[in-house]
This record gives sequence, C-alpha cells and structure tokens, in this order.
Amino acid sequence: MNDHVNSETTTSRKILKPRRLALLGTVAALGVAVLAASPGSSPVSMTSLITPAHAADVAATPPGFGDLVAKVKPAVISVRVKIDQDNDKSAMLQQNRMDSDEDSPFDQFSRQFGFRLPGGMNGMPRQRHQVITGEGSGFFISADGYAVTNNHVVDHAESVQVTTDDGTIYTAKVVGTDPKTDLALIKVEGNKKDLPFVKFSDQKPRIGDWVVAVGNPFGLGGTVTAGIVSASGRDIGNGPYDDFIQIDAPINKGNSGGPAFDMSGNVIGVNTAIFSPSGGSVGIGFDIPASTAKLVVAQLKDKGAVTRGWLGVQVQPVNADIADSLGLKDARGAIVDNPQDGSPAAKAGIEAGDVITAVNGTAIKDSRDLARTIATLTPGSSVKLDVFHKGESKTVTLALGEVPNERQAKADDGKAQQSPGTPRLGLSLAPAGDVQGAGQKGVVVTEVDPQGPAAQHGIQTGDVILNVGGKAVANIGDVRSELAQAKSSGKRSVLLQVKSAEATRFVAVPLA
Repeated sequence: MNDHVNSETTTSRKILKPRRLALLGTVAALGVAVLAASPGSSPVSMTSLITPAHAADVAATPPGFGDLVAKVKPAVISVRVKIDQDNDKSAMLQQNRMDSDEDSPFDQFSRQFGFRLPGGMNGMPRQRHQVITGEGSGFFISADGYAVTNNHVVDHAESVQVTTDDGTIYTAKVVGTDPKTDLALIKVEGNKKDLPFVKFSDQKPRIGDWVVAVGNPFGLGGTVTAGIVSASGRDIGNGPYDDFIQIDAPINKGNSGGPAFDMSGNVIGVNTAIFSPSGGSVGIGFDIPASTAKLVVAQLKDKGAVTRGWLGVQVQPVNADIADSLGLKDARGAIVDNPQDGSPAAKAGIEAGDVITAVNGTAIKDSRDLARTIATLTPGSSVKLDVFHKGESKTVTLALGEVPNERQAKADDGKAQQSPGTPRLGLSLAPAGDVQGAGQKGVVVTEVDPQGPAAQHGIQTGDVILNVGGKAVANIGDVRSELAQAKSSGKRSVLLQVKSAEATRFVAVPLA
C-alpha cells in the first residue's frame, strides 16, 4: 500500500514539474529570455506547452509600466496658477471654474476637471480683490523649458508656477493659448538647457492600444494610471474642431493638461475632459490628439497665437434625405447653406446647395470633418475642393482666407434633420413680399401643422423658404410646381432652403 502511495506521489511530482517550468517559461518570455530545461525534465514537454504563436502573444504583453514611467515621468509637471482680480472678474471666473451639481456629465473643462479651488467660494464676503488658485498638469516638450498644458488651466493667470517630479519649482510665463482646442504653451523663465522632455507621437493610436496617463490629480503630484485607447474621433460638443481620443485610464481633476503616453514613451494626447456623472473618474476620459497638439503648439511658439484657414461657408451634414433629394449616391460631405459675401468660397463660385465632398483629394465625411480639415490649413494656401454642383461633380481651386474676427465655418449638428414622416409638408405659406414688405424673396411660413413633416424637421412659423429643389420660389404656385416635379422624378424627399432668424439652412422634407 505504501509502495503504491509513494509511486503515485512520484508520478505527481513528475507531472507537476513540467507545468511549473511552463509558468516560469511564461515569465521568461515576458523578459525575452531563453530558459534551458532543468536536468530530468523533457524539452519536448515544454515545447508542447508553449506554442510559438502563444509565446509571441505573451511576449507582446507588457510585464508592467515601470520602465516606461521612469523614462517619461520626469518630464511631467504640476502647474499652479494664481489669479488676482477685482471682485467682478473674480465672480465671473468663480462661476466658470466651480464644481456645480448642474453641470452635464460632460464636465465643463474649467469647472470639473482642472482646478482645486479654495473651498466654499459661495457665500464669501465681497472683497476688492480675491486670489484664486488652480492646479493642473503639463509636460515639457523641449530641454529649454517649453511645456504644454490646457488653456483653461492658465486662462487669466496672473502668475504661473511649475513643479517638476523632483520637487523643483520654476516660474513660468504663458507664451500663447488657443481656446478653440483648449491648448496652451508655457515656458520656464531663465536660460534652461537640460530639462527632461518628451515628444509627440507621429502615429495615430489604435483602439485597444495601451495608454499611460501621468498628471497631478487633486494636487497630489505625479500620479500614474494605465488603460487602453477606447475610441477615437469623439465629438463632445465643445467646438467645431472636436476630435478627441477616448481613453479609460483613470484621470481626475488636476490631470487636466497632462500627457497620455504610448508604450514607446511618446505623447499620443493631452488630457482635457472627462465624462463623469459623479465628478470623479468613471473610466471615460478625452484627450486632444497629438496631431492636433503639434500643429497648435508650433503656431503658439512661432506667433503666440493660432491662425486657421477660412472658407467662409455655413455648412451642415448631408443626411440620407438630403443625399436622395440631390441625387447623391452616398450620404457624405457637407452641404453649403450659405456662402458669406466676399469669402473665398463665394469668390470661387461656390453656391448654396453645393456639396463639398473632398479637400485636396481627401474625402470629407461631414460638416465637422470639413471644419477640422480646413482649420489645419494655413491661410493663403491653395486648396482643391471636390464639389457636387447641381447634379454634376467639379473641382474648385481657391486660396483660403484667415478667420476674420474669430468667426469660424459653422458646422451645424443636423439635429433638425429627423426621420421621414408623412408625405404632406404641413405648411401654410404666403409670398414673403406680401408679409414682410416689397423686395423680400421667397415664401414665408404663416402656419405649421405640429404633426406634419415640416414641423418635425424644424421649420417654424416666420421661416422663409427661398427655394425648393434648387429652384427659387416666389409664391405658393412655385412651391407646388417644384414639389410635383420632385415627386414625378421619383425622389423620396425635397430639399428646401430655409431662412430663419438664426441662419439660412437646407432641410430635406419627405414626399412619401
């Protein structure tokens, strides 16, 4: 009986030994090392346990982030600002920067993400001057002390201090800011030549890639979190150039302006905003892409400000109804609602109703894509636009202007464009000249059926319909004629150019 037990134990040990070596082999593979078989073990057994494909997968998994963090963390800084303003300006800044239960889950940049304000700003006695302090993050991009952070971190700052990972404190100045992308460039004062710095990545991160965020959450100093790239091209409604990278590495208040690194130690994005119903990290953070940051920072360093190319058009997305009414095969591109007088687009002959489908040969997805693409180009540069004009495709070459008085090519979010409804328009119309005075063009909407398709597509009483199906209309007969023509042509919807108090836009209303 004992012999049987001993024999079984020996057998168990022989079986366990190769398994143990297999685990050790996994660890060795992580370190890219070769493990020789120990005496008495079978090399064949190890080979059978770890296939080449499995070994490659294991080797690709990082054992940790220690080496990466040691490499990049010295370049990450804490940014502390002071704002000494009179009471009226301070009150305005407090309103902009305080945490608020009324904020939407997409925390406003300067309210919920970047600052630790001295507690209890509500109820403070009115003073002639108040000092507001805020803390964020940033990172050096050159050995002589240029650093990147968020615009909202240094906005209205009277003084800026940066603290490095080793505790050294420097005074810094603001070189330039760009509120449109929420980026700022600062520089350590003095003749510095040996500060640690990091570089922006030249590669667009893939969804699922590892990402490491380093920053100054809640003023705690250099803190590291890790996760993956969750999504790209996110639009969170901050502005016409939204193109955020979404990451799930935990980031909190004070991380604002800090870097997110890839596994090579290059910056893939600048931490800017979080989605947070609670005010803390829930694993949904947003970064300004490195490609955007590089362009903006280069201009801030050279000129202290950012200039962007300008077409001078108001545009909206092409949805399925608009595409069908125009005869476009795909619902892509940006339809021009109204070219501004004297703009580069107007001078080049672009008209209302034209659809811009590509810029310099690169396809345009929608109106926001057009705004972002044009904004990356230099004023004065020549561009080629592919335009769908009255049923035909053509190429237009023009020189971009510079955005005048900070006006941007407005990208309509298309929320007024809804799903098709009933075939009738549900409108009462009258010639605009009869209602609004002689010389007025189009037909004015005098009544809207709230259950009709026009109402469902955002048309309201007082709106003026300028053309139907690409043809100018002056009376009800013109409208009926064009509706009949569109229906007889087999179109499921008709395109209306509508002028409201806010803007002129195109609306595709279903016919059937």
